[in-house]
Amino acid sequence: MATTAPPPAAPASRGRGLLGQGWVAWLFLLPTIIFFIGWQLWPILRVAWISLTDYKFLNTTDPVHFIGLDNFRSAIADPLMRLGLLRAAGFTALFLPGMIFLPMFLAVLIDRIQSPKLSTFYRLILLIPAMIPGPLIFLLWRWMYDLYIGPINYILVDVLHVFTVYSQPQWIGDPRLVFPALAGMEWWWGMGYHTMFFLAGLATISRDLFDAARVDGANEWRMFWDVTFPRLLPIVLVLVVLRFGSAMAVIDEYLIMGGVNRDRPTFTWTVYMWELAFQRPPRDLGYAAAIGWVGTIAMLVVVALLFRIFRTRD
Repeated sequence: MATTAPPPAAPASRGRGLLGQGWVAWLFLLPTIIFFIGWQLWPILRVAWISLTDYKFLNTTDPVHFIGLDNFRSAIADPLMRLGLLRAAGFTALFLPGMIFLPMFLAVLIDRIQSPKLSTFYRLILLIPAMIPGPLIFLLWRWMYDLYIGPINYILVDVLHVFTVYSQPQWIGDPRLVFPALAGMEWWWGMGYHTMFFLAGLATISRDLFDAARVDGANEWRMFWDVTFPRLLPIVLVLVVLRFGSAMAVIDEYLIMGGVNRDRPTFTWTVYMWELAFQRPPRDLGYAAAIGWVGTIAMLVVVALLFRIFRTRD
């Protein structure tokens, strides 16, 4: 006698199992979601709202009024805001090429080292500056750039005799030298960290490509431009975007090295925003927030252009 088998219930049970696993996954993601909302999304939305009001910092007597886009119109027309953006762009144009090509050059040199122990030693040496906290870096280099007791001027004046005590460079005091001095400090600080990025990219390139290029008669220079550099473009894109944003938004270095003098190159849009919000009465936080948004939007436009320039089909 033939019997008919009951319909399998596996899909329903499997669906319930997947649903249960989904809830478990969301449970593990819950701390990250809370952190993102509390420390990322909410501050962004809060600053966006403040930029649309006349909110004054530490002012508990006057009510806050919604004024729409008035702060944004004033920020776009503010000559000091535009000058601050130009100053930040000037520092970024000086800083960014050195922060990309110097680590790339070092990474290529280290990648050519055959001894694993020697290669590891160089990597550790390069990573030492990245382990030093930022405030200590700023104080260290402020001492190194000091006009009277700094070791840099001591070497230039007393050891190499390139300058005299009357013509020695004022690295922080001279408006023409403050940006190169800050860029040099930033290059030294981020050299090892960025070199590791390029070393990771070099590790993904097949050695057969270099062997084939040598067979075709290519020298080291041609192999770099035709084989290595095109395959490092994704790394270059990531570093350019990251370091462009950090260079345009620098503030700690400017406050420690350059102060808040509006005539100095270090008085950029970020310092202007900080001064309006927390230093200069009436501490117009709403206007300062609008300046921050205008600067951020300008940076996002440039980042979109950078993605278009550095995109690769490799």
